[in-house]
Amino acid sequence: MPPFSRYFLGSAPSVTEARRFVTTLLLGSPLAKTAELIVSELATNAIHHTASGRFGGRFVVTVQAQPKRVWLAVVDEGSPSTPKCFRPYPEGEGGRGLLLVSELSADWGIWGDENGRTVWASLIAGQETSWT
Repeated sequence: MPPFSRYFLGSAPSVTEARRFVTTLLLGSPLAKTAELIVSELATNAIHHTASGRFGGRFVVTVQAQPKRVWLAVVDEGSPSTPKCFRPYPEGEGGRGLLLVSELSADWGIWGDENGRTVWASLIAGQETSWT
């Protein structure tokens, strides 16, 4: 399958739309649920921690699927801080997004700068974790 991309408004309802976009593209794939969760985390991060969440902001979700592999990416509009994966404080609500992405994916990474970043994850069938 060639890569498919779609723009979303930088708002909370768009996270649901991004999840639906991914599950529709991956219908029948054993990786669909994991991909949906990862995109949900990355889209939420984009609207909460980058310029994508400002008025008029947006983010892009890209999905490229092969029979046993899925590559996902969320492109945001950037921020002065660099995303980091860390273990949150036990009583904290936030901070688990990239930790979850790192646990669920075969590989993941970040590229870009304060003008826009891509956060991506790769999934491989058969490498699912106990989280899924």
